[in-house]
Amino acid sequence: MLENGYALGMIETVGFPALVAATDAAAKAADVRCVTYQGADAGIVTIYIVGDVASVTAAVAVGEAEARRVGQLRHSRVIPRPDRSVMQMVLQQLEQEKSRQATSKPAGKAGDKQKNAQSTPITTTQASKEE
Repeated sequence: MLENGYALGMIETVGFPALVAATDAAAKAADVRCVTYQGADAGIVTIYIVGDVASVTAAVAVGEAEARRVGQLRHSRVIPRPDRSVMQMVLQQLEQEKSRQATSKPAGKAGDKQKNAQSTPITTTQASKEE
């Protein structure tokens, strides 16, 4: 995708539900790839979309409309044919996220048993005592 005819699109929302809805709508609207997202303070999150210029433009337009419908859109931008270093920066962040997720996965069934043992369901008697 690091060819001359690609574009980088960004949709920034307040809140994760609006971002997920915008990402879903953008991915379904055109032949694009949603490569990564980035969170900031105060619930501000940004999705990064790559593909050819026309597809990214269409996907961002559909995604921003969906973000407005579901939550709050802060900003969107399409950068046609960005400099190679810009795209490498975005892809580098994606690789770092993948490596962090790979190291944080539980080790098979033993990890699942340990996780299940830590979460105790609340019974109706406990729930009534808490109220």
